Formats: sequence, structure tokens, C-alpha cells
Amino acid sequence: MPSSPSSSRTSHRSRIRGTRRLAALATTAATFAVTAAMIAAQPATAGVTSGTPIPHKPSPTSALTQVSTDPFTNSSSQHATELEPDTFAYGNTIVSSSQVGRFTDGGSSDIGWNTSTDGGATWQHGMLPGITTYEGGGSWARVSDPSVAYDAKHGTWMVTGLVIDTNVNGAGVTVSRSANGTNWQKPVMAVGNDGQGYDKEWIVCDNSTSSPHYGSCYIEADITSSGNKVIMSTSTDGGATWSTPKSPSGAPSGLGGQPLVQPNGTVVVPYSTNGTSIRAFNSTDGGASWSSASLVSNVRSHAVAGNLRDGEGLPSAEIDASGKIYVAWQDCRFRSGCPANDIVYATSTNGTSWSAVTRVPIDATTSGADHFIPGIGVDHATSGSTAKIGLYYYFYPKANCSASTCQLEVGYLSSANGGSTWSTARTVAGPMSLNQIASTTQGSMVGDYLSTSVIGGKAVSAFAVGKAPAGGQAFDEALYTAGGLAVSGGPVKAQQAARDSALNPGAGAGRIPLRTAR
Repeated sequence: MPSSPSSSRTSHRSRIRGTRRLAALATTAATFAVTAAMIAAQPATAGVTSGTPIPHKPSPTSALTQVSTDPFTNSSSQHATELEPDTFAYGNTIVSSSQVGRFTDGGSSDIGWNTSTDGGATWQHGMLPGITTYEGGGSWARVSDPSVAYDAKHGTWMVTGLVIDTNVNGAGVTVSRSANGTNWQKPVMAVGNDGQGYDKEWIVCDNSTSSPHYGSCYIEADITSSGNKVIMSTSTDGGATWSTPKSPSGAPSGLGGQPLVQPNGTVVVPYSTNGTSIRAFNSTDGGASWSSASLVSNVRSHAVAGNLRDGEGLPSAEIDASGKIYVAWQDCRFRSGCPANDIVYATSTNGTSWSAVTRVPIDATTSGADHFIPGIGVDHATSGSTAKIGLYYYFYPKANCSASTCQLEVGYLSSANGGSTWSTARTVAGPMSLNQIASTTQGSMVGDYLSTSVIGGKAVSAFAVGKAPAGGQAFDEALYTAGGLAVSGGPVKAQQAARDSALNPGAGAGRIPLRTAR
């Protein structure tokens, strides 16, 4: 994640499978010029005392804007489905990417791009060319796991994709590049295409002019054919070429690493280890070498009901202007008996020593709601006690539900003081039924990750919303935005717990070991 004050982004992930070429699918980049309703932050409710979270408040003034659509018709994947978006912002430009046309057993027909050059007010939309057989003369069967970055030194936007072969193997990582976020080149192969299996890639660039490695970009991925061994690759020429991948010291295994770059050029990479802990490693020499991993926290999580695919607690990571790192995930340690998840986070100024885990006070720990798939964003022009944080997430108002009764919603809240206090949580989308979102072999899916970008004190996210389909379609799952929601202070104090306390034995409640996700 870049450290430039004028840039912003967030994180999370998802995956792959099966193929089939359509002889004549020519999709043109459909352009959406839609004006998003800019929504003022909901005022704090009178009478709410510090430390007393209240339930989600619906936002009657909120208006969702659809920013993209699935143009594909191939019968081998599901339509209309768009899911698992990442966002990145630099200046007033925001680029979002997502899977489009999800296959049940992994991956999608292509990666879509959604770009706003006015801070999220209006959007353009299209498909990345030259990746899959379905769009622009590509050769790969499918693609998954989009991630977005911007390289300020070289003036280049980048979107990575996990390309998938006809055997539904994650064959490697491609990078698509653009000078303006709307005209995209055919991709270069950055990592892989070497007979090994890959998964869960992520990209970031060093945008700090004070850094000795200004203009370096970094890709993280894991090699599934080697027990999810984590690897890193580096580019110094705007993503045109990439170094031979290297493993951190000790060759750790994990999934879902999200690299961040501090103002001094230190790269910190938080990642998940089999769903039982969050760890992080770093590089201080521009990716020439990578340290061993340190513990951020053990994880204790509640198995989300309804067979919803929730990323199994992959971290969402962000950084402020000073280089302070925020890593968020879903965790049940604050709820007696682990009946549901909260969104929690830990912070670090050096990437090796980490704070106690903090609970985001979305609601009371006795609320009965379950919260998951967080996308945390920080305004990169702010830091410390005035850091502006936006957090979008999915949730069930009732954790104890079934596939036929669970109601999935999108929530939002914010902090204007670095997480000391938070605004009242609000519902921005939903409810939706699980049969309204893409079906996969690992459950119903909106994505393994979510993302938020904070610009000028407003938090922007693109998120998947399922609606009742019409016209004989099986799905109507598209990307929407709630506009730029204001980041404001609030009356509700965060709650901390000693890391690795008795409430946190380290094993997820009802969790199975993290697997290849695609």
C-alpha cells in the first residue's frame, strides 16, 4: 500500500476454475457515467454514551449506484455475477477491479475495471483485454483474485490477476497496465507459468518520494503446490518486468498477504496462516531480501452460517501517512462462547511489534449479529490521533441462521481519531438472500475480500450486491457503491483485549484449515 499522502486503498480476496472457449464473444467496454449519491455521515444518536455500541441504523437517504455489469454469456460460468472487488485511489482517481462471470469451481470469465476520476462521483467500466479466451484475445481459461495498485513514479495503474489454466490450476500472476485507468494494455506475466500452482496474489507500489526505493512495486502470492509457500516479486520499471520470486526467511506458508510500504521504503506484508493466526514479514532493502515472520495475533473465529464463503478470515491491511499499519480481520474473542464474529484490528509502526487486538464497536457483543469480510481504509493524508478510517464489511443481523434464512447486508462505520472512537454503524446495502449471489464449491460468494479507499475525508468502496434476478437470469449480482461516505468521529469507544489472552487460544471455533481458495 503506498505511503504517499495523496494515495489511498484497502484490501481482501477470492478464486478459480474450469474453462471453455466461446467462439465469438466480443465484449466492448460498456461505459457507465452515473452520478453517485454522496451520502452525509449519519449523526450520532442522542443519548448514546461512550462505550455503548448501538445496533445498525438503516440509512433512508442512502442511494446505491451500480458501477458495472457482467457482459458475458458463456454457458460455462454464472451470469450476471460480479464479485470480490479491490479498490485503490491516487489523487481523485479511484480504480476498482473484480471477478466477472464466476465459475462454480473457481475463477471468472474476466476481470472488470471500474474507474472514477472525480473521487467516486461518476464511473466508467470495461473488461481487461488479453487475459482470458473470452475477452481481447487472451489465452487463459479463467482469471481470479484482482488487486489494484498505482505507481506514481512511472504514472502507471496496475491490476493483477491470478490466471487459471484448463485444469483449473492457478498458473501464475499477470499484470495489466494503464496510464489513465481506462485504457488497458494486454497483460505481462509477472510470476509463474512454470508448472507450479499459485494463489491469492496482491500488489503494492512505493509512492513515497522520500523512499530510497521510490517506484518499486511488489507482488505477494503463495505457491499452492509447495504447501502455500509465500513468495515476493519486485518490479522497478512500472510493472513491465518482474524479478525472480523470493521467499521470506524461514520460507513461511500462508495465504492472502497484503503488502504495504512505509514512507522510509520498508515493505510490511501481513498474511494469514491456515486461518489460525495473522503474521507479518518485511523488507528494508527494496525486496532484495525478506525477514522472517513475526506474530501479529492468533485468531479465534466463528464459522459463518449458511455456507457463505467468507475468505476464512483473510486480513485487510492499510497504512496512514506516518507509516502506521492497521490490519483487520474477523474474530470472536470478545464474545463469550464465540457465537459470532466482530471486526478486530492490530497496529504497528515497524511491522515487527504489534499492539493489543482492538474490537471495532459496531454493536454490543450480545447483539446476536455476525460481522465478516472487512475492508478497512485509511486516508493517506492523515495519521496518528487524527487518522481518518473507513470500514465497510458484510454482516448477518442474526448469526444463527441457515442457507435459506440468512440475510446478508453491508455495513459501514468510521473513525476520525485513529480508532479511539467510532461513529454509529449504518447499513448501506441489503438484505440479500444467499441464493441471490454466485454459487461456488466453497459456498455462496460475494468475495474473499473487500476494499475501502479514503479520499478527502470520504470512504469509497465497491461491493457485490445480489438482487432478485429478472428475465430468466439465474443471478443479478453486480458491483455497487454508496458514494463517498463521510468519515466522522463518534461516541463509541473501541475495546482492547490483551493479545493471545485466555479469550484467544489461537484456534478458530468451527474452522477448517485454510485451503486453496481461487
